[in-house]
Amino acid sequence: MESIDQIALNFNPASLVLLNVVLGLVMFGVALDLRWSAFESILKNPRGPIIGLAAQFLILPAVTFLLVEVWEVWPSIALGMMLVAACPGGNISNIMTYLAGGNTAMSVSMTAVSTAVAVFMTPFNITFWASLYAPTASLLRDIALSPWMLFGNVLLVLGLPLVLGMSIAHRFPALAWRLKTPFKYISVTFFILFVLGALSANWQTFLSHVSLVAGLVFVHNLLALLSGYSAGKLLGLPDKDRRAVTIETGIQNSGLGLTLIFTFFIDPQTGLPLGGMALIAAWWGVWHIISGLSLAFAWNLYDRYHPAVSE
Repeated sequence: MESIDQIALNFNPASLVLLNVVLGLVMFGVALDLRWSAFESILKNPRGPIIGLAAQFLILPAVTFLLVEVWEVWPSIALGMMLVAACPGGNISNIMTYLAGGNTAMSVSMTAVSTAVAVFMTPFNITFWASLYAPTASLLRDIALSPWMLFGNVLLVLGLPLVLGMSIAHRFPALAWRLKTPFKYISVTFFILFVLGALSANWQTFLSHVSLVAGLVFVHNLLALLSGYSAGKLLGLPDKDRRAVTIETGIQNSGLGLTLIFTFFIDPQTGLPLGGMALIAAWWGVWHIISGLSLAFAWNLYDRYHPAVSE
């Protein structure tokens, strides 16, 4: 594992700009389907979303820190795990919640609010938790990470498209209604094609090293799902709300994570992104889709034999 951070990834500055644009378009497409009422509904009935946001931005980063301490992983891998845990829920979480029979409306509200909160909480959680673990604190010093520049990038990629999309939906609802479905599908398709293209360009490198992080990502993602479910269960949320919180906590925006890695987490000696971080974020992006769909299938199977529980 000594050479993991010297992995030569085929990813150039033009690709990074394109990734930022694609992520912004995906967020804009999601925002076209959101209304300010999503935030108002949380103010009227805040219990479930607040529990979900706490699971995402407080419990999961803390659990990640404990996992890193126990497992004693390579510093850049540990930092990659902390970065993924600091990201907001992924855009596919709403679809996963729907497939799982969860509270889709609450999931949509949580996605909107978590994206807005992430503008502040993602930079904070990365710098806070990484500074508490000596190996990752040393990495932060080596790469001279600026929390303010990190904040600016998250604001540009997530915050600006969110506000712009929701503003258009508020002022021009007919236009937003016509644009939202084709825009969402087109932007998500572009994102998937971009990820597949980047993966194919680094396929052999990915295959050669993914075994170093596959087991760790499995445990990390499982703990994320359990953190969301346990928080909802312990605090008495209804079943559908628990499902939404579980999936929102376990489905992370790893695309944002990759953007931040290729922008800020550059090895000063090689000029390359830290390989351990990139591997964690890339495999998370693959695995959380598998785990989310598997969980949705399991819940649907459960509902088939216990219909009264989900009603």
